Amino acid sequence: MRRRTFLAAGTGLALAAAAPAHAGTGRLLHVHPGDSVQAAVDAVTGPGWTIVVHPGTYREVVNIPVTAAELTLRGAARDPRAAVIVYDNANGTKKPDGTTYGTAGSATFTSAAPGLTVRDLTLANDWLRADHPDITGTQAVAACTYGDRTHFENVRLLAHQDTLFVETTALASFDRQYFRRCHIEGDVDFVFGRATAVFEECHFHTLQRDVTFTPKGMVFAPSTARANPHGILALRSRITSGAEDGAYKLARPWVPSYETTAWPSLVVRDSWLGPGIDPVAPYTDMREQYPWQTMRFREYGNSGPGAAITVPGNRPQLTPEEAQSHTRRAYLGDWCP
Repeated sequence: MRRRTFLAAGTGLALAAAAPAHAGTGRLLHVHPGDSVQAAVDAVTGPGWTIVVHPGTYREVVNIPVTAAELTLRGAARDPRAAVIVYDNANGTKKPDGTTYGTAGSATFTSAAPGLTVRDLTLANDWLRADHPDITGTQAVAACTYGDRTHFENVRLLAHQDTLFVETTALASFDRQYFRRCHIEGDVDFVFGRATAVFEECHFHTLQRDVTFTPKGMVFAPSTARANPHGILALRSRITSGAEDGAYKLARPWVPSYETTAWPSLVVRDSWLGPGIDPVAPYTDMREQYPWQTMRFREYGNSGPGAAITVPGNRPQLTPEEAQSHTRRAYLGDWCP
């Protein structure tokens, strides 16, 4: 099924009447169908603005600059399906100048703004491999977020490979990101990056993928800096699957060529792992020279068929004492979103 068939169209939600582009008062801007979200972002003149996106599908690329600090971007409706920002670039998609976008450049939504809040929206990349058999760079990002104190709440993030790129502003930065009650779906490495990223009460969903091999994909691919004590933390979340049992791995470590000292960190705790996760061998390698066993991969207090400990050596667990260092407060420090 083509992804665009299950976005805003067909949800039965009423669309707001069109209004002048980025109409608003003071530090509040409104975007209606027919307007451009990016035009509203471009109209922001300093920190502390709010952009309200009214129900509709906005087919465009949105980039939020570092100067738009403390920006809030939210849907006018509480249902995140009502307002959808979507585009279809991939890593290997050619630009007008003949070069390609690359993974980060493929993102439908990119933000470098510190203190960003996004809520009640859908961010999607509906590029499909089947439509582009000539393109080998199949990463197609829905959202690329970097900038300290990034907060997503009640947001749907939809793509296939590399859905959500949780990045940092610089290799020496430990930027913090917090995702609460978000729905994130994809197939290969669909939550990845080097940020200190906390996912609380989130729903991760692995897609069916038309391939004959397993694993069909991985949920997480952290690339945490060695000096950072905190990488990706998923707590009180759940992982479901549209694929057959055991078709997916929980994670694999990503050690980028531009940062070979990375020491990927992932903790999944107090979460429900469905049967789509391979319980016998939930982790795998991305490259042989960086085996997952040498990485900071741990679990604690998980339940569900995908969390069954059948081979203890394949499922490193935190001790109760260690678990005290892997909480939202420990990861986010003095920031309380």
